[in-house]
Amino acid sequence: MAINTADYQPSRESLAALTPVLTKRWLSPDAWKIDVYERLDGYTGLRKALKSHPDDLIQLVKDSGLRGRGGAGFPTGMKWGFIPQNDGKPHYLVVNADEGEPGTCKDLPLMMADPHALVEGVIIASYAIRANFAAIYIRGEAVHAARRLRAAVEQAYAKGYLGANILGSGFSLDLVVHSGAGAYICGEETALLDSLEGYRGQPRLRPPFPATHGLYASPTVVNNVETIASVPYIVLGGAAWFRSMGTEKSPGPKIYSISGRVNHPGQFECGLGVTLRQLIDLAGGMQPGHSLKFWTPGGSSTPMLTDEHLDTPMDFEGMMSVGTMLGTTAVQVFSDQDDIVYATYRWIAFYHHESCGKCTPCREGNYWMVRILHRILAGQGTHQDLDTLLDACDNLLGRSFCALGDGATSPVTSSIKYFKQDYLDYIEGRKAPMFHGELVGAH
Repeated sequence: MAINTADYQPSRESLAALTPVLTKRWLSPDAWKIDVYERLDGYTGLRKALKSHPDDLIQLVKDSGLRGRGGAGFPTGMKWGFIPQNDGKPHYLVVNADEGEPGTCKDLPLMMADPHALVEGVIIASYAIRANFAAIYIRGEAVHAARRLRAAVEQAYAKGYLGANILGSGFSLDLVVHSGAGAYICGEETALLDSLEGYRGQPRLRPPFPATHGLYASPTVVNNVETIASVPYIVLGGAAWFRSMGTEKSPGPKIYSISGRVNHPGQFECGLGVTLRQLIDLAGGMQPGHSLKFWTPGGSSTPMLTDEHLDTPMDFEGMMSVGTMLGTTAVQVFSDQDDIVYATYRWIAFYHHESCGKCTPCREGNYWMVRILHRILAGQGTHQDLDTLLDACDNLLGRSFCALGDGATSPVTSSIKYFKQDYLDYIEGRKAPMFHGELVGAH
């Protein structure tokens, strides 16, 4: 990528990739206030939705092709359709706002700038699945966003958008904003449900699945913030409009969070299928004197890629075709001046710290991997250490209770795949040790 100047301008092709839908209100003064939100089409989708049959709303979301924006990309309408009806049990909607993936920063600004988009989406989704209680589980450290969300909920109650007999429709809904304690594991939906019930946040054995045995052992839908905030726009614009953006199998807009060695890190909403080359262009190009070396498409739990993948479409299928995942679209950009081994060590230290310890592969695997990586960086590594790291990953992947264990293998296996020489430089003494002595303490 080229060196940049102060008056850098993105190309027309890159600018054309921008699709401000979820972010269109972010720069409006006082966008988080309900009167401003209402002036900008706010709660119009809710009025339209309440005139529709719940089953028709579920079909609309299915037709739109909306896929989960929290990482897995599961079809949202299909997930809603799994909820059994006429079962005599209460139904629940839970919004996963426990944004903790390293590099991810899309849900937090959305909740800060436009909290009513999430609240309106919650009401429509709850109506569709016949839920009369919903909860937004927000990360404990996100104090300001939680305050703004709670204020938005209070405003919605005062205006009759929440509570009993919403807008005279006969539908009632109570919404609670619940702050967690800052555990990364609670981003996993079943651990989130346990935490919401007052237990220690640990993943549950599945089956049974949350669709039938979720919150309080009742049918529950768990969706990401960005997923639910997309719903009012789909109701207003229709399935065909939503499908006019993105790709055939990955339709719609997506908020990409780009950070690292770019001049203007931030959030860029583009149609799914945008490339890293375009995102770096939108972010003002690489910093002067830096050239791209490796990057993560969706946070550290997605296998990293290299400069060879600059033009790979960043949608669910495009990322899968090159051996990685779209994840949370947390695009972390690293240059030739960044140390891949040290970056991997820092990520594994994070996973070791955040592992709930419930299952042996994750608890023990991350414990040993962080120590081996530290030993390599201290100049005491051996060639066998690389085999041990890969063997540990083999015992982690697919053998853990939840996706934390799977995600922890991604930086290790992909860094060795693409940059094995960097490891060998430490092991064979061509690179000066970064650490001195053995690892002390939990990390």
